[in-house]
Amino acid sequence: MAGKKERSDSRLNVARYQVDRLTPADESAGEQPDTAGQPTMDQRAQYVEIAIQQAIRRGDFDDLPGAGKPISNLREIHDPDWWIRQKIEREQITGLGPPALTLRTEDAALDARLDSAASETAVREILDDFNRRVIEARKQLSGGPPVVTPPRDVGAELVAWRERRVARRRMLEQERERDAAARAAMTWRERLRAKRAR
Repeated sequence: MAGKKERSDSRLNVARYQVDRLTPADESAGEQPDTAGQPTMDQRAQYVEIAIQQAIRRGDFDDLPGAGKPISNLREIHDPDWWIRQKIEREQITGLGPPALTLRTEDAALDARLDSAASETAVREILDDFNRRVIEARKQLSGGPPVVTPPRDVGAELVAWRERRVARRRMLEQERERDAAARAAMTWRERLRAKRAR
């Protein structure tokens, strides 16, 4: 294995030498160097090809990220800020951009955020903060897209939050009842297996 590696490295060294300095054999073969003694395009291509083949043999191109996957965004129009958009998506960074866009995305996820609140007071604070930022964004004249996100009605949102909370509790109770009925129908061995599986 070591002999094979040395052999391939010696081929690379020969190609490097030929690129750095033309040999008389190359000149007699009909290849004319330019006036500065630089290698021809064929010699450079040969050097590059040898370097690529050796990298393939060493496995430098194995397990690259994206190997075997289609190239994304090939059909989209050119976006000069593609790299920052991909960084934001990959890192899931939020809160960047004009207020019109950030408020729109926050409005889409606001119900889930309200559902995670523990009390009506917390729901009111979240809604008051959201409405205050919507109103401030509408007053700003700094440019950017217009703010079309409406403020939320606190009273209506509290009623909807209570209804969703009652529905979630009802679903949890039904799920517990189903689990208890399934457990009651099990034999003691099945209960023991289910307990071990948890």
